[in-house]
Amino acid sequence: MSARREHVFAHWPNRITALRFLGALGLFVLLAAFETGHSSQAPGVPSKVALFLFIAVAATDWLDGYLARRFGHVTAFGRIADPFVDKILVLGVLVFLAALPSGKPFVPAWVVVAVLARELLVTGLRGFVEAQGLAFPADRWGKLKLVVQCVAIGIVLGLPAFEWGQASRQGLSTLAHVSVWATLLASLGSGIGYVIKTARLLSGGPG
Repeated sequence: MSARREHVFAHWPNRITALRFLGALGLFVLLAAFETGHSSQAPGVPSKVALFLFIAVAATDWLDGYLARRFGHVTAFGRIADPFVDKILVLGVLVFLAALPSGKPFVPAWVVVAVLARELLVTGLRGFVEAQGLAFPADRWGKLKLVVQCVAIGIVLGLPAFEWGQASRQGLSTLAHVSVWATLLASLGSGIGYVIKTARLLSGGPG
């Protein structure tokens, strides 16, 4: 008799991934309330909750992967769901920031389109390469891209969350612009890197 198959949420790595997804949905609800005017854009509890919820969901990205490797609970669900949650979180918040009054000056819609196009391209390349029986893991540039994106989002979310002095606000505003541009460059740069990697793999060279 075959061993009983474990439930997909039998271990903590997949549970954490699911909780991160729910946290991202909760964050979107808060941002949607901002967009429709049901919550004030002035510094206050809702803005702080949105910031801290984003930090919590983004910062725990490493935790599910660490626990899965540490205790041997790596699953097909986790390999698919973990990067999916990362993409939903980052792309979803960027879309909202491009629409919110507090985010529009820092996150132009065309930047969001460029980042989304990169994600769709890399996802398509990964599916095609893996369909050929080849491995297509994330590289360090893709991971660095995610860190840069999260830093930029955190800064833009943090600006309306607190009462900043004039000098501090000016400095953070400059940093927000720089970090968003860094996000664009990191996204496009890592995307180009994956295109080159795909060409090498399909030609029989090293990835």
